[in-house]
Amino acid sequence: MFVRQLDYLVTLAREKHFARAAEVCCVSQPALSAAVRNLENELGVAIVQRGQRFQGFTPEGERILDWARQTLAALEGLKQEASLSQAKLSGTLRIGAIPTTMPIVSLLTGACRTAHPELRQAVLSLSTEEIMRRLDAFELDVGMTYLEDQRLSGFHVQPLYQERYMLLARDRAALDGKTEISWEEAAQLPMCLLMAHMQNRRIVDAGFRQAEVKPNVVTETDSTFAVYSHVRHAGLFSVVPHSLLCLYELRDDMVAIPLVPELSRGIGLISLAHDPCSPVVIAARNIAGQIDLQARFDAYITGSYQPITTND
Repeated sequence: MFVRQLDYLVTLAREKHFARAAEVCCVSQPALSAAVRNLENELGVAIVQRGQRFQGFTPEGERILDWARQTLAALEGLKQEASLSQAKLSGTLRIGAIPTTMPIVSLLTGACRTAHPELRQAVLSLSTEEIMRRLDAFELDVGMTYLEDQRLSGFHVQPLYQERYMLLARDRAALDGKTEISWEEAAQLPMCLLMAHMQNRRIVDAGFRQAEVKPNVVTETDSTFAVYSHVRHAGLFSVVPHSLLCLYELRDDMVAIPLVPELSRGIGLISLAHDPCSPVVIAARNIAGQIDLQARFDAYITGSYQPITTND
């Protein structure tokens, strides 16, 4: 029952609402409230600030919440370690990925499933800041994000690839057959880019700023799939990392050409630098180290990767 109480507490912290927390835990609200009160009685401290609505945790409750998260994470690691003794890793690998890496996360999850068929996986699209917060709160196991962030110094960091930025167009005829394009030339084209607050957009804006030009942005979106759709169907252009070209490999009538001067950023896998490390995190690190993502993505630029053609 003590473990269940800790789970209720962590869920309440995440949902910030008794009724929603009870629904997630598949119990009634009175049962969840009673379990939290029993935990307070057992520990002899007030954990939750009392009121008509959930008002947060007491200072003592915040410290207990940290221990509850660590305890549940350790218990999950224990279960995963035990599953290894049966020659099969089980549990759930929880992955947080920045939006521009979401299309390629399947390269990691697919390899994980091949190596560990009993392992379940949950993938969330999150900002770098949210990935780090959830790692610290033991709500994620690994994150896939940009590596040029000083806040990552306290995490285990595993570089995966360098993304290179390309101009995406409907066809090469719209670019007069160019094999590369300057940022100044690209700035004159009607653009569909990700939203201004997103980290990828800030990188793209920095590329234009360095060239001392402003892009002609006519459409903004928070979806990489919407970016593709607007280039494909609305006659717009975009600037995307070359790793995203795997989204468009089913079409032979889309074109991406390098922007000059080159703009690139490192992408990697991050996780808590804890010892012992949970088996699912170790598995994710090992498998990620075996996948040559750089060679795969660079092949889109060199043309050595052959897309599947369609008649549509």
